[in-house]
Order: sequence, then C-alpha cells, then structure tokens
Amino acid sequence: MRVYVPLTLPRLAQAHEAGELGPGPLTAYAVTPALREWYVSDDIEELEYAALNRAALASLRLLAGEPGAARRRVVLAADVPDGAAVADPDRGLDTGALGEVRIAGALPLAKAAAVHVDSGDAERDVAAAVDALGAADHGDDDAQFVVDGAEDHELLWYATQEIPNLVADGPA
Repeated sequence: MRVYVPLTLPRLAQAHEAGELGPGPLTAYAVTPALREWYVSDDIEELEYAALNRAALASLRLLAGEPGAARRRVVLAADVPDGAAVADPDRGLDTGALGEVRIAGALPLAKAAAVHVDSGDAERDVAAAVDALGAADHGDDDAQFVVDGAEDHELLWYATQEIPNLVADGPA
C-alpha cells in the first residue's frame, strides 16, 4: 500500500539522520474506502493524487507549528505492507480525515518511494496559506481561498537518493 506522510523540511532532515520516520504512531494518507467514495473515481492514479494532496494540506498544518521551517510543503511517499496503515472507522465520515491512516510503528526511509516538495516559487503562497489556516478552519471563505491557493503549486518529485541534498540545501 502506498502512503503519503506529511512532513516539513526539518522533519525530513531528522528522518534522514535517523534512517526512519518515527516513533509511531504516524499519521499518513492513502487511498481508503472513504476517500474512494468521496472522490468518486476508480482511477488509482487520481485517487493517489487526491491522497497526496490531503497529505500536502496536513503538511501546511505542520508548518503552522514550526515557524522557523522553510515554507514548503513536504510529503514522503512510501510503500508499506497492506494492513500496516489503518483508517480509523470512527472518522470515516469526517471530511477532514478523508484518506487519513495511522501507521503503528516507525517507518524506515528504505520504504520511501519518493519525496514531494514545493519549489521556492511556492513559498509566498504557502506562507500565506499557513497564516490563513485558523480563519479557514472557522469558516472564513476568503481565508479558505488563500489556503486553496497553495494547491495551485504542484509538488515537485524527488528520488529518495536526493534527500541528502534536499535537507542540506533545500530544493531549488
């Protein structure tokens, strides 16, 4: 099963140094039955892209708690055994939890398939989205528009071999 773990560049650096994300439990996003039902598609690539975007939104929330971190969303894509990532059935109808899964233990970076990171061009919009999260959560439509603006930037794909460069220099 492919999972998408929301991170920040400092958290990616910690994982790189430790060789794993953890300890668990870890929050990640995947193609869950609730996400399939909400997205109304049978195309696995579209569904995985939706899960990736859910993780990117969660990365924004992590950035809100790390004021010194570069304003770039980071998502680690990893493959875990089926059953290692479990959706909470009590949150299945919560639209805020669509695609959300828990991984009980640490996740070795050797399981990573890729890393997705914003380019430098997105930093201003991502910073504005981070600042608008609270108001958006309270129903402010203008703030939600700002948060949604971060999604206008496609996350760049990096091979796992590029993680040392990402955490040392940041993405270009």
